[in-house]
Amino acid sequence: MATDHIRYDVLARDALRGVLRRVLTDAAEHGLPGEHHFFITFLSTAEGVKLSPRLLAQYPEEMTIILQHQFWDLVVTEDRFEVGLSFGGIPERLVVPFAAIKSFLDPSVGFQLEFEPSDAASETSTANQPAVPASPALPVPAPAPAAESKDEPAKPNDGAEVVRLDRFRKK
Repeated sequence: MATDHIRYDVLARDALRGVLRRVLTDAAEHGLPGEHHFFITFLSTAEGVKLSPRLLAQYPEEMTIILQHQFWDLVVTEDRFEVGLSFGGIPERLVVPFAAIKSFLDPSVGFQLEFEPSDAASETSTANQPAVPASPALPVPAPAPAAESKDEPAKPNDGAEVVRLDRFRKK
């Protein structure tokens, strides 16, 4: 078997992370259209992830956030996104590199991306990294639940398509 010098697996993974970047950039600029909302699961201790010590203690391995009604100041860069969310009524600012993301789900249309744990950023302790402080001057919308955090997001089984990177890897 020939050696893959092009590294199609890496190209495919980066392209799929580009989908996340594009979707989040559009949401940052225009808000979420229609019924779209996102479940994003990431490694809590991956390099570059910034969480408050309180959230890190509550989610020491991985965390799932929901971007739906109550989020603010979504900023997307080439390698990460930052967002304001409320957890238990306490505003927090999260920084999540795209390399730390394990899965992305938009249950409104049954679209899901999963990244192999080996593809996610290597785990390192962020205990000494300060979290980005939430801006207290910003209003926090109230009515609907939005910034829920769960260890496992609800994943609809009705026609959801999972794109797995191992399809592109040679065994």
